[in-house]
Amino acid sequence: MFRRVLARASEDRLLLVLLAALVPLLWFTPESDWALHQLVDWKTVGALAGLMMLSRGLEESGYLAYTGQWLLQRVRGVRLLAIVLVLFSACLAAVITNDVALFIVVPLTLSLRRIADIPVGRLVIFEALAVNAGSALSPVGNPQNLFLWQASGAGFLEFMLMMAPLALALTVLLIIVVPLAFSGGVISVCGVAVDVPRERGLFWVSLLLYSPFLLLADEGYAAFAAVGLIVFFLVYRRRLLAGVDWLLLLVFALMFIDVSLLARLPVVRDAADGLLQMPGQTLTAAVLGSQVMSNVPAAIFLTSFSEEWRDLAWGVTVGGFGLAIGSLANLIALRLARQPGLWREFHYWSVPALLGGWLIAIALGAL
Repeated sequence: MFRRVLARASEDRLLLVLLAALVPLLWFTPESDWALHQLVDWKTVGALAGLMMLSRGLEESGYLAYTGQWLLQRVRGVRLLAIVLVLFSACLAAVITNDVALFIVVPLTLSLRRIADIPVGRLVIFEALAVNAGSALSPVGNPQNLFLWQASGAGFLEFMLMMAPLALALTVLLIIVVPLAFSGGVISVCGVAVDVPRERGLFWVSLLLYSPFLLLADEGYAAFAAVGLIVFFLVYRRRLLAGVDWLLLLVFALMFIDVSLLARLPVVRDAADGLLQMPGQTLTAAVLGSQVMSNVPAAIFLTSFSEEWRDLAWGVTVGGFGLAIGSLANLIALRLARQPGLWREFHYWSVPALLGGWLIAIALGAL
């Protein structure tokens, strides 16, 4: 098992890039105290670990595949299926946050490939973009909204009304693009996978653990709750833990460290000042900053330079498109999919979506 983990680590390009970037960042960062563990948001890492275990339990129970089979019996067109999944992902993300939505929708989508011939990878791409768009509506839909909502002092409803035009417009944009990405053909269902084995006990255990885990995570105990889940599954279903992508946790930890060190560099702070002078100012700075350090760190970083809350919130929302690093949700979706070539295809759709989203935000902001 250890050799398998090492083999996967050596093939993980993002992990290797983050490790390679760490050395020069440590060298050039002024006043580095080397307390790297303090740069990691362990609450986020713990929440991610717990969600990966619970979603794995739902996937192994067989009920996601069963639900997918039920869906395919009612939605037989590829385009219609894509629209349904995009809308479902966007709406779900606005209610239960974008990362939790992905841990439900992506495993469900992956289960469909067992019973039908559909472009699963492209569906996952659009689901990742959809949760970035839908989660923008709610103050608690994603981490950057939660931070900016608290920092701005806006009311819950006030923040939602501020974000609603952009969230709706971005979701409509994705729906419009669906016919370009998916054929109008009928879904071909594979007869060999009609009988889906299901484990009711594993399904209910995994499902019922979601609520207490999310409650503990919301109270700041995500890391402790994740350790509790590891102990529980070691006793209840040890083989389930072997199917969890533990390297993703290392990727996230390294990302927090690298981005925090990057934000300390004087040249980066000077670059932020320069971005704020570009057309679109705060909005453009947030969009471009997200492409460098992801939208959550970009939101935190740019509050030191601007208090244009709407432009900042809109900018990091649009910045979730573009490069995969623009949003942690993108990384989660692509890692869950585990499909060769998907990272490259993701950018075929996400970069144009970034340009379209930026133009939409500029136009809406001018109204």
